[in-house]
Amino acid sequence: MKPLRIEATEFTPTIILDPETNQFEISGESRPENAGKFYSKILDWLDQYYNLRYWKDNKFSDSPTVKFEFKLEYFNSTSAKFILDILLKLESFQKDNVIIKVIWQYDEPDIDMKESGEEFAEMTGIPFEFVSV
Repeated sequence: MKPLRIEATEFTPTIILDPETNQFEISGESRPENAGKFYSKILDWLDQYYNLRYWKDNKFSDSPTVKFEFKLEYFNSTSAKFILDILLKLESFQKDNVIIKVIWQYDEPDIDMKESGEEFAEMTGIPFEFVSV
């Protein structure tokens, strides 16, 4: 399966979804003009990843922990909906015994970003590690 890499723009975050290196990251600012179009590529890729892992790892019994890093500086309300969609998809993976860990990185003085992560964690039940930088 090919990695999904999207370079950041003024309005969209960097996306790195690489099953070979087990690197999953969304970083930067997220305020795309068409959030549905931007994030649908990520959601579709995650569906393909799930199917690959399911068959390759004998129904996840041999699956490595999926560490998904969020290093967002800003996201608008439309992006928040799609970030939640990504996290809910990861939560569904978790229900099939895929070990998921979210690393939510935020600038230390940005309490709003930390609280957003805490709300996402509460809504999904996925273990979050909060890292201030």
